[in-house]
Amino acid sequence: MKKMLYVASTFIHLKHFHLDYLDYFTRQGWEVQVLASGDPGLVPDVYRKIVLPFEKKMSSPKNFVTALKIARLIRQERYDAIQVHTSLAAFFTRLGVQLSGYRPRLVSNTVHGYLFDDRSPALKRAVMLGAEKWMKPVTDLLLVMNQEDLEIARNNRLSRGRVVQIHGMGLELSRFPERREEESARLRQEAGIAPEELVLLYPAEFSKRKNQSFLLEGVRKLREDGIPLRLILPGEGGLLEECREQARQWGLEGQVEFPGYTRELPRYLQMADLAVSSSRSEGLPFNLMEAMAVGIPLAATRVKGHTDLIEQGRNGFLFDFGDLDGFCTAVRRFYEDPGLRRRMGRENRERIQAYSLEQVLPEVVAAWEEAWREKEGIEC
Repeated sequence: MKKMLYVASTFIHLKHFHLDYLDYFTRQGWEVQVLASGDPGLVPDVYRKIVLPFEKKMSSPKNFVTALKIARLIRQERYDAIQVHTSLAAFFTRLGVQLSGYRPRLVSNTVHGYLFDDRSPALKRAVMLGAEKWMKPVTDLLLVMNQEDLEIARNNRLSRGRVVQIHGMGLELSRFPERREEESARLRQEAGIAPEELVLLYPAEFSKRKNQSFLLEGVRKLREDGIPLRLILPGEGGLLEECREQARQWGLEGQVEFPGYTRELPRYLQMADLAVSSSRSEGLPFNLMEAMAVGIPLAATRVKGHTDLIEQGRNGFLFDFGDLDGFCTAVRRFYEDPGLRRRMGRENRERIQAYSLEQVLPEVVAAWEEAWREKEGIEC
């Protein structure tokens, strides 16, 4: 039986985005072992679960200790294939491959969004790009999710083998039924949201990169202009309390909600008029794809990942990162024109089909299996 090590930063990430892939490779006869941090109970039905910590800070000594443990594991298990996901886990697992002295037949890295681009500070870009170049000798296949990351990978030759763009990991569309006006009105009434309020939704981790404080500033400005709106910010993270305090100081308690971690995202999507994002960079964001699935329009920063999903004026609006006037202009247009919201929502329902799990899983698997066959000259 062929052995595969499948790695991500956390088990919750694996649960949200990878269970169908784990099931696929298990059914193909692979002995699948998963490695991540957190609760292994979130991932069922694999041969083995290995719990190792990944710290968010790249320079943390704990990450290098984890790399040494992965190297020892690789020497013991002698995997035929290793699949890595998420930036830190991908780097330190591949470092473990280098330290192990053993080369699996195929090491693939699925990039969920490089954490740098041409607009990053020079030192940050140099360090992170240097780390990816360091891992090139043990990267046989590189899968990226947006056009800008594709260019970064190809221009800098970050793989010794193929570089392939994919449509994310696939969205299970059945979990996000089309938004219905009657259901939306009922849910909004239950939540105490007035019919005239424009509801904005941004589910994301509270972090500097996700930049929720920008949206709070936008809500304050739009309120001053007399636009009734509600901003819903599901999620947790290091900057959650700071954003709560910012909302309190600006008197936004009636306009901004912080539900925290929630399993009721489909409910919030039914209530929302549009999805927004103030993020500095993305891979291919699920929060916008989920909004597309239910059929609501988008307003987001003009950054990688967003520009792959949004065609300006067709299914949403893009504004420059940090451009408060650009954000407010987009929101005003949606507020003033319900027909525009409906037209863009219908467009999103059509566009999201290319990102469905039904379409994407075969695409991803085909790229992986082709690389396997090319590398070994055998059928997968």
